[in-house]
Amino acid sequence: MDTILLIDGENFKGKIKSVFWNSKRSKPIWHEYDFIGLLNKVLDGIIIHKKIFYFARIKEYDDSKEKSKQLIEEQRLLKTHLEKQGFEVILSGRVRGQIEDGDNGKKVLVFKEKGVDVKIAVDMVRWSFSKEIKEIIIGSSDSDLQPAIKELRNKKVNCIYLGFEIQPNKGLSFTTNRTILIRNSEVLEFEKIQKTLLE
Repeated sequence: MDTILLIDGENFKGKIKSVFWNSKRSKPIWHEYDFIGLLNKVLDGIIIHKKIFYFARIKEYDDSKEKSKQLIEEQRLLKTHLEKQGFEVILSGRVRGQIEDGDNGKKVLVFKEKGVDVKIAVDMVRWSFSKEIKEIIIGSSDSDLQPAIKELRNKKVNCIYLGFEIQPNKGLSFTTNRTILIRNSEVLEFEKIQKTLLE
């Protein structure tokens, strides 16, 4: 019986970015961040059979070709980096650009994901019917996943909420069997993969 780790990529990155911002440090370079080092430390003692990151697929927009091309390239680098670290990367849903009011009163183009939480929820419920899954670790602080978590627990699948001490989701802590919170110091510890002498 397997344990699966499911991570909402942008949600997870957002929490890491908040830790860096609160520590007065610039955000990490995502395709250099040691995600596997962080997760191996905080989930020490749990044998994980499958590790999946979910992201929305980014498309080029006519209104912001330069920005969307940059985001597409950043996503490509991050996907390659995560796959090298042993993660499966699923691109589902889409990223939409929308105009919003900025801090200075000017209109700004903001990119938002749509459909990632739905894909995670569908996969969770689908796996809940499998006799091969005993446990799912949810690396997301999205309350929309609570109905899917309840369905898993009805099917006797153990659920662990993997959150951050900076802003834990109380609803997910209440809904899951167990909560593991990533400390701020642990987030900062894995900012960059250390190069070995053999590389």
